[in-house]
Amino acid sequence: MRVAALGLLAALSLPLAASSAAAQVRVTFVAPERYTDAENRFSSGLSSRAVLAEMRRLFETLGNPVLAPGQTLDIAVLDIDLAGLDRPSFGAAQGVRVVIDITPPRFRLRYALKERGRTVLAAEEVVTDINFLLRANRLSSGQTFFYEREVLRDWFRARFVQRRPPPG
Repeated sequence: MRVAALGLLAALSLPLAASSAAAQVRVTFVAPERYTDAENRFSSGLSSRAVLAEMRRLFETLGNPVLAPGQTLDIAVLDIDLAGLDRPSFGAAQGVRVVIDITPPRFRLRYALKERGRTVLAAEEVVTDINFLLRANRLSSGQTFFYEREVLRDWFRARFVQRRPPPG
C-alpha cells in the first residue's frame, strides 16, 4: 500500500516538475531565410536548420538561469550575422570561417520581458561587441559558436541581471 502511494505521489509530481522546468525564454525566428549569415552559402558546415537550433538552445540556456520565477522572455530573432566570414575551401568538404576583429557576431532582436503576464521591458536592439576578440580564450574558442555565446551571455547579464537599459 505504501509503495503504491509513493508511486502515485511520484506520478502526480511529474507534471509539476515538468511545468516548473518549462523554458522561461521563448524564441521565434522571423524570416530566417533573409538572415545575413545563418546559412552557409558554400554548402559546407552547418545547415541553417542546425544553426537556428543551436541559437535557440543558446538563448534558452543563457536566459533561463537569469530570469526570476514568474518572468518570461519572448525573443523574436530578426537577423543573425555570425562571427567571421565564410570562405570556400578548395578540395575540402567544408568551407572555412575566417574570424577577424572587424567581423563580430551580431543579432537583431525584438524582445519582451514579462512578470506574471505584465510587460516590464520591451525593446528592439542590435546585440554585438566589436571587442569580441579581446576576451577570447584559446582553450574555449574551439567550441561551436563560442563568440556568439559570449556576446549573448554578456547581453543577458547586462539587460536582465544588471537591468541596464538598451543603448540609445
